[in-house]
Amino acid sequence: MASNGSSGIRDSPLEPGIFLDEDLGSDWYLYESTESALGDDLLPDAIPECHPTISPRLYHTIMAPVSLAVILALSFPAKRRRLHRSCWSGVPGLLSSGNLEEDGSRAPAAAAFALQLSALFQLLLEPEPLPLAAPAGHGAREFWKLLALLYYPALYWPLLACAAARRRRGYAAGALLAWGHCGAQLGQWLQCPLRTQVHGLYSALSHVPALLALALLSLWYPALLIRSLRQRPETQIPGKGYYRKYLKAVLSKRGRKGSSVGIEESRWSRIRSYLRSYFYIPEEGFRIPLKLLVSVTTAVIAVYQVALLLLLAVVPTIRIVRAGMTKDVVVLLVQLGLVPSENPAVPGDMEKELGTVRHYLWALEVCYISSLVFCCLLTCAMLLRTLAMHRSNLRALYQGAVLDVFSKAQILRPSRESIVSWIGFSAFQAAFACLGLLIQQVIFFLCSVAFAFLVVLPLQAGRGSPLLGILRNVWPLWLFLFLAVLLQHLLAHFHFLQRNSLSAELAHRCALSVTSFLLFPTNVLVGLVAGVWRVVISGLYNSVHFCRLDISLLHRRADTFDPGYHSYCHYLRVEVSQCHPLLKAFCFLLLQPRRPEPPRDTQLEEGLQLMHPKHPALGKARIRQIRARWCLAYTLLHNPSLSASRKTALANPAANGAQLGVPRP
Repeated sequence: MASNGSSGIRDSPLEPGIFLDEDLGSDWYLYESTESALGDDLLPDAIPECHPTISPRLYHTIMAPVSLAVILALSFPAKRRRLHRSCWSGVPGLLSSGNLEEDGSRAPAAAAFALQLSALFQLLLEPEPLPLAAPAGHGAREFWKLLALLYYPALYWPLLACAAARRRRGYAAGALLAWGHCGAQLGQWLQCPLRTQVHGLYSALSHVPALLALALLSLWYPALLIRSLRQRPETQIPGKGYYRKYLKAVLSKRGRKGSSVGIEESRWSRIRSYLRSYFYIPEEGFRIPLKLLVSVTTAVIAVYQVALLLLLAVVPTIRIVRAGMTKDVVVLLVQLGLVPSENPAVPGDMEKELGTVRHYLWALEVCYISSLVFCCLLTCAMLLRTLAMHRSNLRALYQGAVLDVFSKAQILRPSRESIVSWIGFSAFQAAFACLGLLIQQVIFFLCSVAFAFLVVLPLQAGRGSPLLGILRNVWPLWLFLFLAVLLQHLLAHFHFLQRNSLSAELAHRCALSVTSFLLFPTNVLVGLVAGVWRVVISGLYNSVHFCRLDISLLHRRADTFDPGYHSYCHYLRVEVSQCHPLLKAFCFLLLQPRRPEPPRDTQLEEGLQLMHPKHPALGKARIRQIRARWCLAYTLLHNPSLSASRKTALANPAANGAQLGVPRP
């Protein structure tokens, strides 16, 4: 009995003896195989342990005290003279991390935020989150991660705060700090590019944004120092040049001759204008705020980091499974019906089925990579579209058209929620870009896999597509629904709608009611198809536009429940109320110093001094300046978004120059 039982098991396709005799001991354990198609470079055990010259602990031990010393040294010249003037001519001031209205610190500010985001991604995967101290256990490691969330911003803050000093010593200190960070991280990257973290190449590729940001700061600070050495120090207000250009562009606009209302655009021109709306084209006289530039930069870097993590965490695993696929696993897949086979009763001859399984895994890899590339391009296109929408929204709010942007009238005044939203706007944009990419990758990968395995691969193998077979079996239903919808459109166009020269009216109302009753069951089936399409299009639309904060994924009455759009609306309130370019330009014109008057000649005779000399004619530049000031004052006076911020006397229409018919009592 025992022999019969053993022989019965041996004759079965799942006999353990066959597994051990053929390939299980040599090919199933891929990391022990020497004939792997991947090679030893992709295996985690093949990467040797590397110790760079400047270890991470030594790097942080040196750079953290140096950064602290630089901040303390630069804070003493920045006195807050209004506080304790008798104490060392004022209290040492806290350096700013870059004014968000400056002209020259836009790219370095984006680079500094990019460094923080890159450090955050490294922090989530590092076994030692804070290199200054090694955690003792799992609980201590989580505690050190929370401390690292505050440590890395403090470490990179001096790289941007050195520019706030606006002195040569600050530029020199910033250059030294940037060179120190860039040299240490570049040395570590060149000496130890491969690590056993997620994938051998992940560490090398994930450090690229941080190295590019440090390289930008390493070049920007020396250039700023050289320019300050060549030129005399000027006390110019930041952003003055841009606000003048904006005012000049606003005042130089003239109304176009003729009207373009009657001109109909062609279909190609409409398509071209729609495609151009997804590309942000800079325009003269307008510049997006620095906060938006930082937000888009961090969002692009977040998309790069997430895409790199998704690529290197999944694709090598698929290749390992494909290279380690054996005939024994193919036998199991054939018996489960997942792989078609011509001779399922012969388990020893599975060469064709083995090639089919490897081809399926290759198709799965192609679907994953193609969907990931498509999702990255789609997310970047949405971010570019966001820049264009930011510009149109800011222009509308600058002109006081609040209802063109918001669903209801609002007073553009800072509040507690708006300040909190302004602080976290860039972080929200990066986080939403990460989540949007993950959701898109899941949806489009499943769609591509379904299309490949239900349509492409069966047709490539010469078999009928299951999806086409299902559609072929139910084609009478689809034809019936199509004809029913077509009949309703034809009846509505030719029978139930009566057109006149001025309007259109309903006709044959009795027949319309009868048709509605008779086609009710048919329209129920049409409604089911429309409901499925509504779910599909809603999911695709929301996944594609998830990274955009300038639009709400909810209804206009429920948009306050959307945290992304809610944060964006409050951010606009702070940006417009505090950084209005016309208001800034008006203030700069008022603060412009007057030209010194020529000295009077005291040797003139008394008769000549008593004469009234004729004033010289005003020059063209002076006339343009006076006209610009009056136009700007008129614009600010009639701006509805600023009416709530005026004094009570200016809120009176009589104070604006209006003539009232009936005087007030």
